[in-house]
Amino acid sequence: MAIEIDVTYHGDPAGIVAATRNIEERRGTDGLFVPEGAHDPFVYLTLAAEHTERLRLGTSIALAFARSPMAMAYPAYDVHRLSGGRFVLGLGSQIKPHIERRYSMPWSRPADRMREYIAAVRAIWHTWQTGDALDFRGDFYTHTLMPPLFNPGPLPFPSPEIWLAGVGPRMVATAGAVADGFICHPLLSRGYLADVLQPQLEDGRASTGATGGFTLAAMAMVATGRTEEEYADAVAGTKRQIGFYASTPAYKPVLDHHGWGDLHGEAHAFTKAGRWTDLGDLVDDEVLTTLAVVGELDRVGADVRARFDGLASRVVLSIPYAADDALGLDIASS
Repeated sequence: MAIEIDVTYHGDPAGIVAATRNIEERRGTDGLFVPEGAHDPFVYLTLAAEHTERLRLGTSIALAFARSPMAMAYPAYDVHRLSGGRFVLGLGSQIKPHIERRYSMPWSRPADRMREYIAAVRAIWHTWQTGDALDFRGDFYTHTLMPPLFNPGPLPFPSPEIWLAGVGPRMVATAGAVADGFICHPLLSRGYLADVLQPQLEDGRASTGATGGFTLAAMAMVATGRTEEEYADAVAGTKRQIGFYASTPAYKPVLDHHGWGDLHGEAHAFTKAGRWTDLGDLVDDEVLTTLAVVGELDRVGADVRARFDGLASRVVLSIPYAADDALGLDIASS
């Protein structure tokens, strides 16, 4: 099966309607995934659902622990209904300081909490779909009340799929065990996906006897441009992004896998010194081309597909530099 290519949207919510219409009309693009950053992704996707008919729509990702399972279940269910069953709930944990200090929500045992979180969301959806009593009792979440007034009722299609993003081995295995798919972090090589992440996912699935379809969605940093100047800016921006990721301890295993563990210490020292704009200077061309797809615009889309052929069923494009909304579409159609 051919790899499907998805694009992301990071702009102002006011521009999402025009952007989605353009994406819908372009061949080569199969889905639109929206991250949770400075805006609520469900606002974007509500508008996108109303102005598209074929695109797969999803969050990449929505912050699970910033909301209770009930607070997550409602908007995901509604967007799924509005889109005619095209929505995917992509979930991620974020990190402890953001959950505790930005959202003032509890953080503990993230892999175990996420496993229960997904089970709770599905229990809520099951009640809405079937009318069965809601009786979910776990270590982290309890949901036992669903009066008819607050039950949105069944959908004419199955509830949304849940894809889980993860970095550490326990969260990756959790995705394999309880999710319908896995979203890779953008700091990714073909070797790391094949040698580390896939075995962890398979171990997770084996632990629960999971069967049936499972979607592996790779996020791929892509450096390209329409002119020599744009191309150079894209390479520089992608190197800076790799340097930023390299400075974070959670992503050091990717570097270690390729023998570049020292890069983490160097990048971390740059961030401590406030040298954020210099991080790209630490990333040589070997690191760049291993962790990002780099090439001319007329062939880079084919290079993306070739890199993940036989491993991933979808690729979500990551463009970590200033570019117009159409660049992702041009990559997907190349």
